[in-house]
Amino acid sequence: MPFYDFPESPTYEIVGEVLRKTSTGEKVYSLAIGEPSYDTPREITEAAYEGMKRGMTHYTSSLGIPEVRAAIVRKVKRKNGIICREKHVIFMSSKLAIYGILVALRDRDGGEVLVPDPGYFYTEPAELAGLKPVPYTLDEDYGLDIDAIASKITPRTRAIIINTPSNPTGRVYSRESLKALLELCQGKPMKIISDEAYEDLVYQGKHVSLGSLEGEPEHVITLFTLSKSYAMTGWRAGYIVAEENFVKRLGRFMDQTFTCFPPFIQHASALALDSMDGRVEEFRKDLEKKREFTLERLKEVEKLHLNKVEGAFYMFPAFDSKRSSYEIAISLLKEYNVAVLPGSVFGSKGEGHLRLSYSVSMETISEAMDRMRVFFSKTS
Repeated sequence: MPFYDFPESPTYEIVGEVLRKTSTGEKVYSLAIGEPSYDTPREITEAAYEGMKRGMTHYTSSLGIPEVRAAIVRKVKRKNGIICREKHVIFMSSKLAIYGILVALRDRDGGEVLVPDPGYFYTEPAELAGLKPVPYTLDEDYGLDIDAIASKITPRTRAIIINTPSNPTGRVYSRESLKALLELCQGKPMKIISDEAYEDLVYQGKHVSLGSLEGEPEHVITLFTLSKSYAMTGWRAGYIVAEENFVKRLGRFMDQTFTCFPPFIQHASALALDSMDGRVEEFRKDLEKKREFTLERLKEVEKLHLNKVEGAFYMFPAFDSKRSSYEIAISLLKEYNVAVLPGSVFGSKGEGHLRLSYSVSMETISEAMDRMRVFFSKTS
């Protein structure tokens, strides 16, 4: 699809309306934004500042500075059980990384990539990269449905994307389902892209990195970010673990696009990965309290129904109404000053749902739930 044919995202329409309202002094209770409400820990910001003062303000390797690549190797071994070396890693913000990975997977004939439905926004970058996105459905509790995935694989399949813990559903995939997926793909000329942006934010069960189920990276491309765990959304800090030749391809992608990420940000990221586990756990515990609070308050909202929510900081309740998720989201914002995302932006199977983020203050959650309760009591 040519870029000029891309439709405007309803997400940005809602964000734009939130900004318009707040600019005029209106109070908006937003459960729409997917970022932590915390500021980046002071130790990380000071590390970046010290790096700048030391002259870390010049071009560097497109793969990342040695310091951060070594820290990534240590971190994924310690926390994810992934055995790799520096040649298997590259520093890159996760949203750019999604596009870069898909560009690197494309061949002369394009190809297909399997994307979850409902799932994060992988369809658009796949189309921009010249690949055809093919949705696959999840099971009734939004876990992996291996048979559904297998039915979508063709000779043109270049990769399967998974996201655990999941945005928007909050599900955490089991070791058994991940192992089954890896076995399904072994021997086939394809990759599995495992987006683990919310790896540290798990409240039920345990996060399992798919890459830990193979030896050195081969089939699995694992995508990580510091945005959520370390409250670093504005830093654009992330990294990829993959087999050596694929990392080299990503390096060439970086050479011809972004060149490199600021070395002072990489320096601060190395500190975060090596020594900030305690702060990550503080964030996780606080979000767990907000999760429990939101679950209790959602029970009071008529016509909303929730599935399992095990990780990340989202809920994806289904609703009883003849109206579309987009219509409900717009009405909630315009009439009640509550911002949520319509489930339809996450795929066709997201229709009939709303995505709520509970990474905000308790006061915002409470007031938003009060207003949603009134809204749904009047909605047919």
